[in-house]
Amino acid sequence: MNTIKTLSCLVIVSLLFSCSEEKKATIITVKNSLDFERTFETVEIQKASLKVDDFSSVGIKDVKTGKLQVTQLVDVDGDGTMDEILFQPKIEANSEVNFEVVTITEAEKPKAAELCYSRFVPERTDDYTWENNKVAFRVYGPVAQKMIEDKIPGGTLSSGVDAWLKRVEYPVINKWYKEFTDGVGTYHEDTGEGLDNFHVGVSRGVGGIAVKVDEEYHFSKNYTKWRTITTGPIRTSFYLEYEDWDAAGNKIKESKTISLDLGSNFSKFSTSIEGTKQISAGLTLHEKDGEVTGNDKNGWVSYWQPHADSEIGTAIIADNNTFNGFEKYDVETKDLSNAYAHLNNKNNKVVYYAGFGWLKSKQFTSKVDWENYLDKFSKQINYPLEVSIK
Repeated sequence: MNTIKTLSCLVIVSLLFSCSEEKKATIITVKNSLDFERTFETVEIQKASLKVDDFSSVGIKDVKTGKLQVTQLVDVDGDGTMDEILFQPKIEANSEVNFEVVTITEAEKPKAAELCYSRFVPERTDDYTWENNKVAFRVYGPVAQKMIEDKIPGGTLSSGVDAWLKRVEYPVINKWYKEFTDGVGTYHEDTGEGLDNFHVGVSRGVGGIAVKVDEEYHFSKNYTKWRTITTGPIRTSFYLEYEDWDAAGNKIKESKTISLDLGSNFSKFSTSIEGTKQISAGLTLHEKDGEVTGNDKNGWVSYWQPHADSEIGTAIIADNNTFNGFEKYDVETKDLSNAYAHLNNKNNKVVYYAGFGWLKSKQFTSKVDWENYLDKFSKQINYPLEVSIK
């Protein structure tokens, strides 16, 4: 009888223990150590750190408010399995917020417009274009390069980055290209949404890279391979690869992942580079009628210039361990004058941010407003949100 009672007690204790184990929650704590509110900064949580079987049913809930966050799953390596979950919390100055990892159905997931978008554009030679609710960009592929080399009109030979000036929050890429290919419109004229009137040529545009050797800058040709990684409500990202190129006898190997997050005027360039200890990311000086400014302490260089019937600011920003000064490079040859940020190459990796603010979009009111944004952005990348999981 005592044996039976003992076994019964053990079973009950075991069941109670199992229930308590099942009720243990996974808590994500996000801390803001800066003295201003942080929004539109993306938190990345790896699947392995959450220890869940079904990643597609994961929800992120604010413990205090009970509100589910908008999330986005990303297959980083393209193997068909989702690797990380993204969300953008709102964190007050000098504070922290706890989020619980919960299981939700597809119907329970918060819905949000997919404003972060990118794609390969075969109908316009082979552009690759990306955008969010603030800005848009494009780069040029091997078909556009070959057209120049074969003297076929309409090609582009450049590894510079083009800026598409939008002044609406909704997506414009597909709309503008369709109007262009259907012959019913052109994105070179502003009909209320913005336009592409930002000349790149062989310049660095907004963030194209170069390698400086003996006071001369060298750079690659067009990208040769591409792969879309993700699009969605929070981020778009993609991979580009380049043919090996020469910098005064130095063989340079280059590839990169570019991402653009909701609410940001800056694309993040995560560059893999071999053959040089330093790269320089550039901003075209166009007609040289603007002003180059920079801040070594906060790690940015900017070019503010008159632009058609408005004004525009472009900039490069990097963290304090990467940014190694800036330079205004002014020469007579067309499109070769650029403002450069010098960036340290550590273990064949360089991460920097490049973007712009167009006065006509009403996102910024002046050059001073733009530079204040750069200082704030610098603090955000040097003091990122602190994330812990338990």
